[in-house]
Amino acid sequence: MAAGTLYTYPENWRAFKAQIAAQYSDNRTPAFLSNFPLGKVPAYQGDDGFCLFESNAIAHYVSNDALRGATPQAAAQVLQWVSFADSEIIPPASAWVFPTLGIMQFNKQATEQAKEDVKRVLTVLNQHLNTRTFLVGERISLADITVACSLLWLYKQVLDPSFRQPFTNANRWFVTCINQPQFKAVLGEVKLCEKMAQFDAKKFAEMQPKKETPAKKEKGGKEAAKPQEKKEKKEKKEEKKPAPEEDDMDAADAALASEPKTKDPFAALPKSTFVLDNFKRSYSNDDIEKVAIPHFWEHFDREGYSIWYCEYKYPQELTQTFMSCNLIGGMYQRLDKLRKNAFASVLLFGTPNNHAISGIWILRGQELAFPLSADWTIDYESYTWRKLDPNSDECKLMVKEYFLWEGEFKHMGMAVNQGKIFK
Repeated sequence: MAAGTLYTYPENWRAFKAQIAAQYSDNRTPAFLSNFPLGKVPAYQGDDGFCLFESNAIAHYVSNDALRGATPQAAAQVLQWVSFADSEIIPPASAWVFPTLGIMQFNKQATEQAKEDVKRVLTVLNQHLNTRTFLVGERISLADITVACSLLWLYKQVLDPSFRQPFTNANRWFVTCINQPQFKAVLGEVKLCEKMAQFDAKKFAEMQPKKETPAKKEKGGKEAAKPQEKKEKKEKKEEKKPAPEEDDMDAADAALASEPKTKDPFAALPKSTFVLDNFKRSYSNDDIEKVAIPHFWEHFDREGYSIWYCEYKYPQELTQTFMSCNLIGGMYQRLDKLRKNAFASVLLFGTPNNHAISGIWILRGQELAFPLSADWTIDYESYTWRKLDPNSDECKLMVKEYFLWEGEFKHMGMAVNQGKIFK
């Protein structure tokens, strides 16, 4: 068991990882639980003089073998989730939570994107935990400690009941973790968010460091009065300026509105009788097999829309399924402006290190829409595309299977693992 001192500051979630890991390794060493606000932290110094910085390295060092992963496979899985927390959770969590704490300026676009990224992260966790109690194996590991600490401020500040409601497995796992005695010894009682915190302009202003101007030497007489007079005049001018309203914080909308509008790439197409939004609502709210799919075929405009099958070209490069799912999600993000004219169901088949991606796209017009805008060409070349005949049995079967995420999928030869809908 490593013994030493952890330098940190109060409520440092990065340090929590090391502190909780130390609790599991040896709860008789209070040195691991001490907070020392000494600048760049967390930092660790062992009793033997051994020093470490970076929270993941410290947490790994103070853990026991069970936490790190008892087998090479388990150890690799632990590292996988630690990396997942750093790359997939912390960036959007910071972008969303920090403005609510007054640490960072609010940016509407960044916050909205962060919310979508957090949903995607919680979806990955929710699916993984559907048949598992913990992330790796049957007991808490450093994977659970790291991911839970990375999610901590999200659950405390912004994940209100309505936002977190769809992610029951992830919620159950998080609550299980924070109620372990070792977690409680470090975190105390964690109260889950009841109302989503918002950006507070006043709080942000108070958090900003105040600039102090050095006092000038007084020369006496009239000369000494002049700087003071200038200062008073300046203060009067500043008083005349109206205080910025909180509504002004939404400058992102104004910037977007001022941008020159680009030409609609679908403007030249004749008006279609197929109202795609109506189908999307049916797909989201109704029984897919009994209502949404019949609605689709009843209203589908074969002249105004086309159906395409796509398959990812490089399955040999796919490793972890959550990373491949992120690949699909990233493509969807970059195609955001296409949503009004497209619908897709893209599925991931197989298991880690042996899986593939394919899907069905409903696109406006009779040609692939992606080349119509430079923003849409980033991902589509990584897929092979085949236009389907809407009247064929093959097309009708594919539409049914991909819309339902159920079926034999004989052309893939693997079972469905998970998928994403573009709508």
